[in-house]
Amino acid sequence: MSHRNAPLTPTGRLRLARCVVDDGWPLRRAAERFQVSHTTAARWANRYRQLGEAAIHDRSSRPHHSPRQTPAAVELQVVRLRRQHRIGPVRLAARAGVAASTAHRILIRHGLPAL
Repeated sequence: MSHRNAPLTPTGRLRLARCVVDDGWPLRRAAERFQVSHTTAARWANRYRQLGEAAIHDRSSRPHHSPRQTPAAVELQVVRLRRQHRIGPVRLAARAGVAASTAHRILIRHGLPAL
């Protein structure tokens, strides 16, 4: 499924790439025909050359890593404190050394009510 602003659907990308790679169309002609910039046409043609049809489909926009994610040890501490003392996010935050919003988000992630 393409995102809302994508100029081409996966089928359109495949057609564009095949015109350039398989049929030998010039990039600018294919870009004009499919109403995209020549850099976009070049990107799809290069991906098609390297990986074939699999490269034409949308890739995940999920980040590869989250460097500012709350450490697992802190999450476990918040959950443990919540289960032991039955206190809300503000008190949990003070004891665990995190922001109240972070404590609340951890509780939500673990399916625990905020109280």
